[in-house]
Amino acid sequence: MIGRIFGILALALALWGAGAVAQEFVLSEGALSDNDFYRLVACAAPPGKACRKPFVRWAADRPLRVSIERIDPVFLGGKTKRAKASLQRAMQRIDDASAGLALVRVPEGQEADIRILFLDIPAGGKVAGSGVEGLDGQVLGGASTRVWYSGAARPGEETGIKRAAIVFSRTLSMRAYESAMLEELTQALGLMTDIRNPWYNTRSIFSEDSNARKDLGVQDIMVLQRHYPPR
Repeated sequence: MIGRIFGILALALALWGAGAVAQEFVLSEGALSDNDFYRLVACAAPPGKACRKPFVRWAADRPLRVSIERIDPVFLGGKTKRAKASLQRAMQRIDDASAGLALVRVPEGQEADIRILFLDIPAGGKVAGSGVEGLDGQVLGGASTRVWYSGAARPGEETGIKRAAIVFSRTLSMRAYESAMLEELTQALGLMTDIRNPWYNTRSIFSEDSNARKDLGVQDIMVLQRHYPPR
């Protein structure tokens, strides 16, 4: 639920029309098959139906560089410590999933593929002064992820991710950082659609209506391994 993705994926606007917005979640009922769950999360396909987004992936030929690039003064103190710890835990949980993609944390100031910012902006406000091309002007959730990919891929087609940014608002509760960081970082890997389905409220980080999990569910791990097959 925390991980609302703001705006449509960059460069898709030319295909889907300026001002269009990506669907944030898909409705379903009960336990889904692994195939239906994967397609829902990876390309916004309702169970048994066609994709509504492209499949987007990072090239897995090198570790992805992840960095907390900016933490505004409003987060100083306990929030900063919790933010840094939550990133470390999220990276470890993704690593434990044994997918064919590695993450490495790089210091602030070094070039990163996934840039994380904690901005002095409330949820519902527009991002400004981020320093990230294509990010300013987007409406921010409690925490939000934006992914840029290559070309104007159509729904169901595959393309590569070029860069990603995760933004935390100042109004997100510190207690939610661990769950939010895991959700956002997983979504930044190209798994960008939440599921609205009560059965998954305690079973998946992709649940639209719950922040109950601080680790990856069984089908969450399956999705990561299917999107990035173990080597």
